[in-house]
Amino acid sequence: MVYILGGCQTDFARNWERQGEDIASVFADTLHKGLAQAELDAEDIETGHVGNFVAELFAGQGLLGGFFGQAHPALDGLPTARHEAACASGSVAILAAMSEIEAGRYDLACVLGLEQMRNVPGRVAAGHLGAAAWRGQEYQDAEYVWPRSFSDLAEEYDERYGLKYEHLMRISEINFGNAKRNPNAQTRDWAFTDKSFTADDEANPVIEGRTRKMDCGQVTDGAAVLFLASEKRARQYADEHGVTLESLPRISGWGHRSAPISYKQKIRNSADGPYVFPQVKRAVDDARARAGIDGIDAIDMVETHDCFATTEYMAIDHLGITEAGESWKAIEDGSIEMGGRIPVNPSGGLIGLGHPVGATGVRMVLDAANQVTEKAGDCQVEGARRAQTLNIGGSTTTTVSFIVEREAA
Repeated sequence: MVYILGGCQTDFARNWERQGEDIASVFADTLHKGLAQAELDAEDIETGHVGNFVAELFAGQGLLGGFFGQAHPALDGLPTARHEAACASGSVAILAAMSEIEAGRYDLACVLGLEQMRNVPGRVAAGHLGAAAWRGQEYQDAEYVWPRSFSDLAEEYDERYGLKYEHLMRISEINFGNAKRNPNAQTRDWAFTDKSFTADDEANPVIEGRTRKMDCGQVTDGAAVLFLASEKRARQYADEHGVTLESLPRISGWGHRSAPISYKQKIRNSADGPYVFPQVKRAVDDARARAGIDGIDAIDMVETHDCFATTEYMAIDHLGITEAGESWKAIEDGSIEMGGRIPVNPSGGLIGLGHPVGATGVRMVLDAANQVTEKAGDCQVEGARRAQTLNIGGSTTTTVSFIVEREAA
């Protein structure tokens, strides 16, 4: 059992370059603010892990573990590592930190995910992000790789089960609406018209294939940090802060699966099964099995990957909110909305809150921890005690899911 002692995220609406910031200064600022919020000292950290996808391309910077010692003199000498798994980079960094804690090497780990993405033109950013596809082998005719990839996913759902665009747009509308309650959301002040969530070519233009503007997650500058602890260290922390161990959130289960990098190979592999992406389903089920639970009814809310509306549509049935191919039912009956049977992305998700690639998995777990400890503010799901995250990299080439919970009061 690994406990979460606290953390923080940046304001995802910020443009670092315009504000005179860079990846190193934001790393340091996020680390210091996270320590203050968790009421920890830099000297408490025993190991550091960074989640990041392509800082070499966006910022010309690798070897990000070196930013720990740069940020605070007490961290000079800290063992560190950086982890890459495209959009699941932050979650893989968490898994690595958990492994060290569970192996008994260290008792308190810092995981910091970050990505700078708004310092280059949009087409350049899209090209950088295409590194998670099979370069030179797929989508060579696409101007925007990922909108095209998830347009293909929409086509696949339509061929297997039928798909209505109004259902995808309802997902986006919900997530943009949730983001308006989140003070860190990139889109919290955006305005929409009655045509924004339709197939209107002016209000919602086509980006690639079946993917339109309002289907898309955001290009974001952002960072998030978490402090993870062993039971022994969490008990010490609880005693020092006058709280009970049971009141602290913990990661009780995890699932981690990978699939071929080729989108087409994934689709061929799943042709005879009920789920489009069976490795996503396995990661979801693995996390629940390790947490000792079974089925969606044991979950109070979900933070899931919605790099596109189609991605969340896929997640809905793979999470078991509906049967395979029936995600539309949970959209039509309001199950995934705030106040519904299983609220999805109360934070606003990648569409509404934003998607700084390397930070997303860390941010998801932070939001889940805040939910189960009733610290989610206006995004709070009433009575939430157990949350599940679902974070994917590439066209589900890497999938990681966590169960985050705390004992009932």
